[in-house]
Amino acid sequence: MATAAQWIQGARLRTLPAAIAPVLIGTAAAYEMDAFRPLNAVLAALVALLLQVGVNYANDYSDGIRGTDEDRVGPLRLVGSGAAKPENVKYAAFAAFGLAMVFGLALVILSQTWWLILVGLGCVLAAWGYTGGKNPYGYMGLGDLFVFVFFGLVATLGTTYTQAGQISLAAIIGAIGTGLIACALLMANNVRDIPTDRKAGKKTLAVRLGDKYARESYVLMLAVAILLPIVLAPTRPWMLIVLLLIPACLMPSWLMIAGRRRKSLIPVLKQTGLINLGYAVLFSLGLVLSHGF
Repeated sequence: MATAAQWIQGARLRTLPAAIAPVLIGTAAAYEMDAFRPLNAVLAALVALLLQVGVNYANDYSDGIRGTDEDRVGPLRLVGSGAAKPENVKYAAFAAFGLAMVFGLALVILSQTWWLILVGLGCVLAAWGYTGGKNPYGYMGLGDLFVFVFFGLVATLGTTYTQAGQISLAAIIGAIGTGLIACALLMANNVRDIPTDRKAGKKTLAVRLGDKYARESYVLMLAVAILLPIVLAPTRPWMLIVLLLIPACLMPSWLMIAGRRRKSLIPVLKQTGLINLGYAVLFSLGLVLSHGF
């Protein structure tokens, strides 16, 4: 029987900034269009957080029953470690997805964006299909693409649309930026797991790229995300404050390039999560301060 602390570990709280970041940016983009809706923003945040927790438990369950996590370096896995029964972890994932759908439906009703119900169903199916089912796309190297789409574009632009009824260039730039950092977080995780994933037949993008190029892609994704807001600077000068995040990117980038021991990459996950949150805060602050400039 897993303890409460182990269930919290299994939820992988370090990944939650990747869920909050797009909601912050999407809300700031709505504010810039004078369409800030606090309740809609809270509901969007709950949906994003629950989907993230759900996908973490679903990943734990699916990788655990396949044996992918049997020789794994990193945070506790409930199924792989034997701390919890596989079916209990699966039910926890379904419970998180179910709650996400409830809050998502409330958001749809409040914003009258009925077509987003289909988007929400797509999010749940994508969350489960990452490592679940007969042909999980995470095992084919497509996980990074889906993370970019759902935890970048869909989460950010969906948040903006449910408040403003439209999207903006700022929302698109922010969606791309936070999506790239979310992909960098996944890449850091998968680079660490290349040996065990390759052995288990899990062909992540990191496995397909190989150790060297996978590490370099992490740095490239961070660089593009940080520099992209410069596009908005001519009309929104405060967007340049996002560049203050550059020093925070140096240490995890160095660890990714130079850290050869798999355990040395573990701190990169936390650091990248904080970078994503910092990016969202600075990006949002830049939009707010530039509003009416």
